[in-house]
Amino acid sequence: MLKFLSKVRIEFNALDPRKAGCLEFLSQCRSMKARESNPGCQVLVKRRTDDQPPVISVTYADGSEELIDATSVSAQSIRQRILEKGRYSETEQMFREAGEKWPVVIPQEEILLPAPGIKVTRSPLPCISSNSSSM
Repeated sequence: MLKFLSKVRIEFNALDPRKAGCLEFLSQCRSMKARESNPGCQVLVKRRTDDQPPVISVTYADGSEELIDATSVSAQSIRQRILEKGRYSETEQMFREAGEKWPVVIPQEEILLPAPGIKVTRSPLPCISSNSSSM
């Protein structure tokens, strides 16, 4: 998950009951597997004393930022969101490096064409009937 990020900032009030998602996400960010995926990713924690809702600010490797209100969001859904955006960015970068336009626009008539390498059966499969007569 951290491989798509350059910076994570987690802000919460330790006495706020809404902090559960933040703490779980922080735990995921500090795991050995996450740290090994991107050792250069900064994980910053700010413990607040006010009544502001818990927030998570993520900066992606491409420089874009996202502010997540972690009041009622699970750590798993935050992680999933980051992975989806990261994979999308990876795909975009791959297409751009190959000299392709992004986003890829597929004409409607091509969507309806059968894919090459897929056998298209026009007739129904032959039916094998069992013969119940004995020999």
